[in-house]
Amino acid sequence: MENKGWYLRMLDWREEHIKQRHFILILSFLVGIFAAIAAYILKSSIHFIQSVLTESFSRYHVNFWYLVFPAIGILISYLFVRYLVKDDISHGVTRILYAISQRKSILKLHNVWTSIVGSSITIGFGGSVGAEAPIVLTGSAIGSNLGNFFKMDQKTLMLLVGCGASGAIGGIFKAPIAGLVFTLEVLMLDMTLTAIVPLLISSVTATSLSYFFSGSAFTFQFSRYEPFAIDRIPYLILLGVICGLVSLYFTRGMNWIEGLFRKMKNPYTKLIVGGMVLSLLIFIFPPLYGEGYDTVVALLNGHSASVLNQSFFLGLGHSPWIIIVYLGLIIIFKIFASASTTAAGGVGGIFAPTLFIGCLTGFVVAKLLNEFGFHIPIENFALAGMSGLMSGVMHAPLTGIFLIAELTGGYNLFMTLMIVSTVSYLTIILFEPHSLYAMRLAQKGELLTHHKDKAILTMLKMENFIETDFTKLNPEMDLGELVKIISKSKRNLFPVVNHATHVLVGVVLVDEVRNIMFRPDLYGRFKVKKLMTAPPALLTPTMPMERVMDVFEDTGSWYLPVVDDDKVYLGFVSKSKIFNSYRKVLVHFSDE
Repeated sequence: MENKGWYLRMLDWREEHIKQRHFILILSFLVGIFAAIAAYILKSSIHFIQSVLTESFSRYHVNFWYLVFPAIGILISYLFVRYLVKDDISHGVTRILYAISQRKSILKLHNVWTSIVGSSITIGFGGSVGAEAPIVLTGSAIGSNLGNFFKMDQKTLMLLVGCGASGAIGGIFKAPIAGLVFTLEVLMLDMTLTAIVPLLISSVTATSLSYFFSGSAFTFQFSRYEPFAIDRIPYLILLGVICGLVSLYFTRGMNWIEGLFRKMKNPYTKLIVGGMVLSLLIFIFPPLYGEGYDTVVALLNGHSASVLNQSFFLGLGHSPWIIIVYLGLIIIFKIFASASTTAAGGVGGIFAPTLFIGCLTGFVVAKLLNEFGFHIPIENFALAGMSGLMSGVMHAPLTGIFLIAELTGGYNLFMTLMIVSTVSYLTIILFEPHSLYAMRLAQKGELLTHHKDKAILTMLKMENFIETDFTKLNPEMDLGELVKIISKSKRNLFPVVNHATHVLVGVVLVDEVRNIMFRPDLYGRFKVKKLMTAPPALLTPTMPMERVMDVFEDTGSWYLPVVDDDKVYLGFVSKSKIFNSYRKVLVHFSDE
């Protein structure tokens, strides 16, 4: 009780002495600090595990430990999640989108540390995924729980979730602008200037602290670039189209492989299959081990021959075609390695795989063009490929542009990055309207989008609009009984329900029987089953609100009945009630 009294007194003191908008800025600063610390712990943990396991590996010989370590990492991660966490911590960004879409913006307290542990083990042992999605989930959980501790409202919680994501990206990549843009493009609904300031504070704070922890070096050291040239634009457009198509392959391939694993009901079957696939692929293609950032650095700095180290391809020589074929195969099989890692029980995200495949795609395209006599700066194209894949897979062209520029210090390549990112994004949206992150929620109608009308409809839930105070009629009632019911009711609409099965069989509108309801001589002649009409459409409780409004629009109705899967009557939904709630939510989220 003493603690509770202190806690309540602290909340009262805060409300009296610190204005809400000022306190949000303080919280965003704290979120940035905690996100940077979490990012540093995660990166350090991954590198420590990897160095312990692989420091004795020979660079020039095949290492059979690659057949063991990745599977062990998945097994340990699975046991950790199943028996200690006892909650799903995979697909971190998708879970954040879900939290925002449900208008709760509440993430569980364990998310501030469990993703760090799970992904450190998974990636440290060789899981072919990235640490960025787990750290974004961690940062967002920090923001959500800090806001919840101080009893912030739902809109502020949503903002603090964004601050956590922004700080996490800024902290792990040393990329403050990318952290801000990622949050705006991928996570958030509508951000005004007053909301952008806290995001920026979190991102800059986390980035500054990250510089303090690990120095000022760029994540990917890059010095070999050529200035932008107009005559290279057609090749950049070609690269953008290819990146868009590879993004499509990545998106659909990941979904397809994860779908195959979902069909395996036994979790240990998933572990065995996923571990075998991952370990075998890493054994054949060592660059698939972990995040793959060593390979990215090698390609960006002209050391492409080193990617063949530890592989069977090393004995075939260093000819350009060997490298092209080798990297092309890695592009194809990377999604199998990444999907097997997460679907089998590992913890990680698609951020790093996207950057990895993008770099290889840009490199291979440039290498091929050069083999056919064109003069293409290979390292520039590798960099642009990273931006293009990120734009395509995440449907976030601005994030792709700014992140790659900040990761490498390649600010002189903005035009190159902009062309490739834009073309890649335009290419994939012809085939996929949603990013890989958002696709699962979009299929369920639970996705919060930047389209304000759709976003607000997503926040409204069907169960809150079902009205049950309609008088049910029996099909065998006569007109006289119906008139008595109408005289006592405030409604002009009545559901007709089978007495035994409770199945909706029709509806009676007062306007449809008004011409005979005042003729007593007809009361015994007409039955309700003769007077009822079929409803223009049926709704279900699980139907997304956007679809509900489409049905109202198509039928021109103001009331529609709701039934379950067996057509059992549940109630009616009013179009005007939805409109009223829509206006209230719109005012709430537009008010700054």
